[in-house]
Amino acid sequence: MKLLLLLSLVAFSLVVSDLIASYFGAFSHTPEAKYLVCYFSSWATYRPDAGKFTIEDNDPDLCTHLVYAFAGLGWNNEIRVLDPYNDLCENYGKCGYNRFTNLTLQNPNLKTTLGVGGWNEGSTKYSEMAADPAKRKTFVDSSIKLLKEHNFDGLDMDWEYPTQRGGKPEDYVNYISLMKELYEALHAEGMILTAAVSAGKATIDPAYNIPELSKYIDILHLMTYDLHGSWEPYTHHHSLLYPHPEDTGDNLYLNQDFAVNYWIEKGAPKDKLVMGIPLYGRTFRLKNDQDTGIYAEAPGPGGAGPYTREAGFMGYNEICEFQAKEPWTVVHDPALNEPYAYYIPNNNFWVGYEDVDSVGVKAQYTLDQGIAGAMVWSVETDDFHGTCHGSPFPLLHKIKATLGN
Repeated sequence: MKLLLLLSLVAFSLVVSDLIASYFGAFSHTPEAKYLVCYFSSWATYRPDAGKFTIEDNDPDLCTHLVYAFAGLGWNNEIRVLDPYNDLCENYGKCGYNRFTNLTLQNPNLKTTLGVGGWNEGSTKYSEMAADPAKRKTFVDSSIKLLKEHNFDGLDMDWEYPTQRGGKPEDYVNYISLMKELYEALHAEGMILTAAVSAGKATIDPAYNIPELSKYIDILHLMTYDLHGSWEPYTHHHSLLYPHPEDTGDNLYLNQDFAVNYWIEKGAPKDKLVMGIPLYGRTFRLKNDQDTGIYAEAPGPGGAGPYTREAGFMGYNEICEFQAKEPWTVVHDPALNEPYAYYIPNNNFWVGYEDVDSVGVKAQYTLDQGIAGAMVWSVETDDFHGTCHGSPFPLLHKIKATLGN
């Protein structure tokens, strides 16, 4: 009788253990569960008309991780709130940080992180901070404090770039010291550390000790976009998946496939690497209205869009709205997985961008490569109203569906 009772108790405990494991396993990351990391540009709230995008316009069920861009670095080496009125509640502010992290109330599986850095922050002050252990500690401690105050799930380090743009060769070592200290401090608080990293070989080689960086990171956000742009005297697609047949020299390195494989070859773990997919295009002004292909002469950027208002750049929402109103020529070059388009009456305007088909191809590429998933910059330049497609976020929905999330 005692033996029978003992066996019954053992069987019951095994069943309970399986149920518990099954329940919590549903919320844990497995190799089959792919990340979809989404950046949110907080300044999009200031865009005019249909381009205005608030925190509540985010769909908390689309992405696995949402990154609030950006905080910065202060003169005192503490993390700095760049837009206190928009980001904080004090002095009748708009409580951006708190509203953003409250998105997890609608989806408890969503991770909300705070990005620090970005292109406009530059590199010099990050280089100086990382070189001094005391300054690093100040930055780490202040970051933990700010994240905890606003219920963020972690920090995204977007230093663009170590050793570059005013940085120093010593950044190669100091960046690892900074990331190690951040990683250990964040993990001690149950938070994560991610990083946006370059896709350009000329930056990767001097900037990143990839095997060491990989030890102190949860996800690497590979910025596989802006590979070409109006800073060059010719048209080219800024996020092409594979080299174009006319590419030569260093341009053979400027494609997503090269960047992904180079990071892996240099030691990045596949289960920590996500590939960037842009939800915007890079624009050019053609010199000759008869020369409209890749490597066409282009003396400058295309004009600014009505919402993003930046020459040489246009959100997908702006592109698709223009194409719905005007007879643009859309080209699907058999040598590319991505479209480009031009409209001669609009000052010889040319744009290389992503559409629903091309983002699907790229999401599938991440599956075929066995990497951790995809990342997008940025949610507010998708067709988030559904103006062109009849339902909101068509690019993000395509990526998510392809990843199987």
